[in-house]
Amino acid sequence: MKRTYVIGAGFGGLALAIRLQAAGIPTTLLEQRDKPGGRAYVWRDQGYTFDAGPTVITDPSAIEELFTLAGKKLSDYVDLMPVTPFYRLCWEDGTRLDYDNNQPELEKQIAAFNPDDVAGYRRFLTYSREVFKEGYLKLGTVPFLHISDMLRAGPQLARLQAWRSVYSMVSHFIKDDHLRQAFSFHSLLVGGNPFATSSIYTLIHALEREWGVWFPRGGTGALVEGMAQLFRDLGGELLLNAEVGALETQGNRISGIRLKDGRQFDAAAVASNADVVHTYDTLLKQHPVAQKRATGLKRKRMSNSLFVLYFGLNQPHAQLAHHTVCFGPRYRELIDEIFNSSQLSEDFSLYLHAPCSSDPSLAPEGCGSFYVLAPVPHLGTADIDWHQEGPRLRDRIFAYLEEHYMPGLRQQLVTQRMFTPFDFRDTLHAHQGSAFSLEPILTQSAWFRPHNRDADIHNLYLVGAGTHPGAGVPGVIGSAKATAQLMQEDLTG
Repeated sequence: MKRTYVIGAGFGGLALAIRLQAAGIPTTLLEQRDKPGGRAYVWRDQGYTFDAGPTVITDPSAIEELFTLAGKKLSDYVDLMPVTPFYRLCWEDGTRLDYDNNQPELEKQIAAFNPDDVAGYRRFLTYSREVFKEGYLKLGTVPFLHISDMLRAGPQLARLQAWRSVYSMVSHFIKDDHLRQAFSFHSLLVGGNPFATSSIYTLIHALEREWGVWFPRGGTGALVEGMAQLFRDLGGELLLNAEVGALETQGNRISGIRLKDGRQFDAAAVASNADVVHTYDTLLKQHPVAQKRATGLKRKRMSNSLFVLYFGLNQPHAQLAHHTVCFGPRYRELIDEIFNSSQLSEDFSLYLHAPCSSDPSLAPEGCGSFYVLAPVPHLGTADIDWHQEGPRLRDRIFAYLEEHYMPGLRQQLVTQRMFTPFDFRDTLHAHQGSAFSLEPILTQSAWFRPHNRDADIHNLYLVGAGTHPGAGVPGVIGSAKATAQLMQEDLTG
């Protein structure tokens, strides 16, 4: 019997493979690297553990559902710990907000910024919950294959003023500038410009308030390994160091897969969790329909890239929260430059991850593992030589963190590593080094995004950030549910 193949063992590929295998569809998961995870890779060095990618887990119910399908419990595989506060938001003027699920405490902090914004925040939360209900609970796992699917959703999207930007909608309810930043930055977590991304993405705020923010004991990599083990326990086949070189076709069907090392497999169906442009432009470069898709995708707007520093210190810096957002001196202007400028900005805003505040085992005793990331332009926006610029930006960021947040950082360094837009392009095959695939503007969302099932190549499916509903851990796990529904209908119906 021909097997079904999933390319790429990121969160989306793992979730899809689990669903297929649990449904009785023999599935092989192909991963080009030496361990699963995709962007959620793990590095270890000198006793320090570094999660390479996503560190914020916001919908444990979507993950739990995968284990329930298999008659298992998530808690049998991984221990999810609640993170408090969700984020510490800090500004250079010394103000800060510990954003959390404690409504009275949150309102007390909001009142210290602007008493009038307490009522405004309550209205914003009500709006965000409405969007969450419509955009996430109702539509987040439903494939948009036809324009009629979009038209059916249209009235609700119009009622929720989806044409407005995240920042515009937040500003409708909240007046203080710091608070506007605090409640609009979330779209950056999925590669969206708060000043251009649809207000539908304010649902992220309600999603966090609904289920909280979590972190797996042992790091995000422990969750990846738990999902991989669940897939194996179901009888699934996971092949590592198995980079796909080409998808073989007969007419408008995929007939097989050829790996770069020469191995070949016959395929009943293929789902790609690889970068969507790479899938069409490289893996299907001999197919005319795929090339047409690739040409169209290259004209679309891609999300920003990231510059990431992973570093281990001989001090724990217990003063830090698990997640800290360090706002720079500019907000609107900086974000505009990240998405539209051909130059790298002189200033930056940062996300600082200090996981040892929740799990000290991620570093040697008395030490700390950290990573810090700065959103930067993708390579199509700014043609920067990151071999030269990377070390300079690293030094600037370390000096900034030492001055504002982590005294003595540079003297405490034990190990460090950089990940630049070049690495997103070369290691992850991300088009233009984008960290989140297509930018989540309204005209590149839902039906306007690459579909979970290709319309012309009949047994090709997509999963992950490049398809509906989009980037982020809940998004790609939602895409797996939408894609699995289609594949089960096609392969078992």
